[in-house]
Amino acid sequence: MMTKRRKFSPEFKVRVVMELITGEKGLGEASREYQIKDSVLSRWRQEFLERAPQVFEQPVPISDPKDDRIAELERLVGRLALQLDMAKKVFDPSNFPARENE
Repeated sequence: MMTKRRKFSPEFKVRVVMELITGEKGLGEASREYQIKDSVLSRWRQEFLERAPQVFEQPVPISDPKDDRIAELERLVGRLALQLDMAKKVFDPSNFPARENE
């Protein structure tokens, strides 16, 4: 019969790892108390320390596809408005000389 794997929240993992890093608890002590293998706790600590620098990295702005689409549509509206203005000027009745036989 297979045993069901336990899942631990990120908050719990951080708390346990902080206990290990600060020396509040030793690896063996934490392993016994939480009934988690010391190899698992060591892996959590290693992963925590490897990822710690990422906390202070500047986030790279990710462009939102909606923003790109909005910008594209705004350019299209601008282009169409310009074409409409030009068409109005070209076909403005006041630009044509009046015919005498009308």
